[in-house]
Amino acid sequence: MLIQGIHHVCIKCDQSEMEKVRIFYQEVLKMPLVRTWGEGETAGMMFDTGAGLIEVFANAESPLPQGAVRHFALATTDVDQCVEAVRKAGYSVTMEPNNIIIESNPPVPARIAFILGPVGEEIEFFCEGYES
Repeated sequence: MLIQGIHHVCIKCDQSEMEKVRIFYQEVLKMPLVRTWGEGETAGMMFDTGAGLIEVFANAESPLPQGAVRHFALATTDVDQCVEAVRKAGYSVTMEPNNIIIESNPPVPARIAFILGPVGEEIEFFCEGYES
């Protein structure tokens, strides 16, 4: 197989937003901060999701439109706990946790929720195989 998975998702923010991004991913969602680099506009950091990385750069020139990437999903075993952690930290929940069936062959039950991250990124919490 040529492709072996997702290495990272990139988020751009401005320098003034770096600390709130770090707090959100490291403290609210408990993701390890695995590396940092640079200062000012060259600053960056990476967080370990357990199955890939979230890379953050401080060189956004202006608020970025959502563009072609609609959202990214973080795998979890407890969607509700993730939502409560972000809600407690003051972030917006755009879709409350709910159970869905992905009408594939075979059908896949899942529990999902959507929130907005510290710089407007849309994040889905996804628990595949969830049974109500």
